[in-house]
Amino acid sequence: MANCVRCGRQLPPFSFKRICQWCVQHEAAQRGEEIENAPQPVIAAPWTRRESTITLTQVLFGANVAVFVAMIAAAGSLDFPGQIAVHFGANFGPYTLTGEWWRLVTYMFLHGGVMHIFFNMWCLWDLGRLCESLYGRWTYAAIYFTTGIAGGLGSLVWNPQTLTVGASGAIFGLAGALIASFYLGEFSLPRIAISGTLRSLLVFAVFNLFIGGFFGGVDNACHIGGLVSGLGLGAAIARVAPHSEPRRVGLFVAAAILLAGGAAGLAHHHNLPLLFGRSPFER
Repeated sequence: MANCVRCGRQLPPFSFKRICQWCVQHEAAQRGEEIENAPQPVIAAPWTRRESTITLTQVLFGANVAVFVAMIAAAGSLDFPGQIAVHFGANFGPYTLTGEWWRLVTYMFLHGGVMHIFFNMWCLWDLGRLCESLYGRWTYAAIYFTTGIAGGLGSLVWNPQTLTVGASGAIFGLAGALIASFYLGEFSLPRIAISGTLRSLLVFAVFNLFIGGFFGGVDNACHIGGLVSGLGLGAAIARVAPHSEPRRVGLFVAAAILLAGGAAGLAHHHNLPLLFGRSPFER
């Protein structure tokens, strides 16, 4: 599709003109050839960025629900056996540590039951929207996946033989990042709003860690890994890169290197070769 040679706006399809109607009318008005109060056509400027109305939180929410529906279809019930979870990408030490590192990402989109996904999506909807509105889309995405991976590694440190599924590691990571950012005063918000939200986040983190310690089947190691990494990322962003995107990119690259080093060290600790690809245990 051709563009206007004056302003760069897109011309209509199959147009043989080189100047858009906006520029034609605008130049005519400047020469005094346009009648007074003539309506000016509204054409989007080429430099105007069109933001999608779909938020990243909605995308993550939808992906989690879609995977849950697929798991129901595969299992034929709401009770998922371990084999189904492993097939869909659960974080499981014998497979993850022997080459299937992608499980540190896929496990975040799996859930073990209706109440599990209901509670996690409720928390993601609230914390995700807050985090996305304050940090922006790409920083929010980087925090979510970085802390989710950190939570998965934390689970492997403490429970390498246990299947881990759920978005809670990343959700705790969002909570940790917001706690650090609010405490260090990164966001220009009223003090009363900051103190109230900070108090709610602290109650959320402490209460859920406390509950997780008393109920079986709750992977608190994953929660702690996500929370601690979120606190670290939130503090680093607030102190080093509160308004600098290049510095934020550097922080997340450094975090990725640390996570990769931690994964390699964990494999070495278990006397496993550092492999990439399909685990030999699955062959």
